[in-house]
Amino acid sequence: MSERDGNPTPSPADRPGEDELSERLRDLDRELDQRRASREAAARSAVQPPRQGYGLAMRLGADFVAGVVVGAAVGWGVDRLFGTSPWGLMVFLLLGFVAGILTVLRSAGLVKPGPSGPDDRQV
Repeated sequence: MSERDGNPTPSPADRPGEDELSERLRDLDRELDQRRASREAAARSAVQPPRQGYGLAMRLGADFVAGVVVGAAVGWGVDRLFGTSPWGLMVFLLLGFVAGILTVLRSAGLVKPGPSGPDDRQV
């Protein structure tokens, strides 16, 4: 209705409940804006810089290589000490390989840490 028809447009005070609806709409808009902002902030923080992935890959590779090298060194030492060549080297090289894989899996979070790990301690 308009003033041209001879009827003035009703003010918000003339319509019961419209102020309440307007206030609820403003509250809803504020809440949606807050949720959008928090969702965008979470999405920004979830994106990791690519260098962080390279660092993790280098660490996992070094853990694996260290296990194999230590196993080979211990095996070579056992062979030299006891004259069991090449059996000590083969056995400890295999054990070093398995230890390297297990260390990589633990570092990547795919296997639970050992019994002395932080997850098993009671606080």
